[in-house]
Amino acid sequence: MRFLPRLFALLAAATLCSAAAAQFPSRPVTILVPIAAGGAPDIAARVLAAKLAEALGQPVVVENRTGANGNIAGELLARAAPDGHTLGLLADSQVAINPHLYKNMPFDTLRDLTPVHLVAGNQFVLTVNPKLPVKTFAEFIELARRSQPPLAYASGGNGSQHHLTMEMLKQRAGIDMLHVPFKGGTPAAAAAVAGDVAAVWSGSSNAAQIRAGRLRAIAVSGAKRSALYPELPTIAEFYPGFETTIWLGLFGPAGMPPATLARLREEIRKVLELPDTKAKLNAAGGLNPLLGTPEEFSALIHRDYEKYAKVVKDLNLKLD
Repeated sequence: MRFLPRLFALLAAATLCSAAAAQFPSRPVTILVPIAAGGAPDIAARVLAAKLAEALGQPVVVENRTGANGNIAGELLARAAPDGHTLGLLADSQVAINPHLYKNMPFDTLRDLTPVHLVAGNQFVLTVNPKLPVKTFAEFIELARRSQPPLAYASGGNGSQHHLTMEMLKQRAGIDMLHVPFKGGTPAAAAAVAGDVAAVWSGSSNAAQIRAGRLRAIAVSGAKRSALYPELPTIAEFYPGFETTIWLGLFGPAGMPPATLARLREEIRKVLELPDTKAKLNAAGGLNPLLGTPEEFSALIHRDYEKYAKVVKDLNLKLD
């Protein structure tokens, strides 16, 4: 008989969770973005938010919470109530790279977050200031080899994909470059446009700068040439096996009610299947909607988690 109060408490909690899930959403939904406005996660979040608001019948607000290479937004998300009203549009760097760079991570990306749905992906474009005396990737590598002091490059932050990709290139090409971190890809690109740095790995948010000629594109980071820039070689054409691709996904806190999670996944899938969504993501610079299953999303996270553990160890990178 002494077990009955605990049983009743558990049943009551389960009933409350079910009721909350059935009422989802009961108020505005917030999507946390870990970088400044204008970057790829911000672009994807705003495209998604507008469509989700229509589907869910509640406002969906994008909130930029920058700092600590995405760990501030990630911690806020991990500590939020797991009711579906607080979500995060995170990049692979925050989920699969940061845990290997920071000894004192404020949360566990595998344990404290719920992968909701893949959203979009693309590859990087290596871009330089157009006044730099290079027009090809080979010329850039040659210039970097003989430059004293070393050429400077911008990144979206310490430990970002921009940072690791250039460090991987430095290792493969045997060159030295000076790293200048910024809080997101947009200010990093602005530094390259201004000539404060020589180069930057550009993502979707910098497509307009490339089209306008304010940045010169010389190579791409994916395994295959880009449909957006078919004339550009891949780095792998010079250094076989070199590849960096980027994914963005929507996450929630751990412990989300299954019914809430199922509703979100269904509505997000519908939004990503809309031609209008694909057009807007493509127009933002080549982002492509990703429609993988929850199982495929989980497998991708774990694959990249292990991949970047090795990359960080091989490059001997630590941020605290």
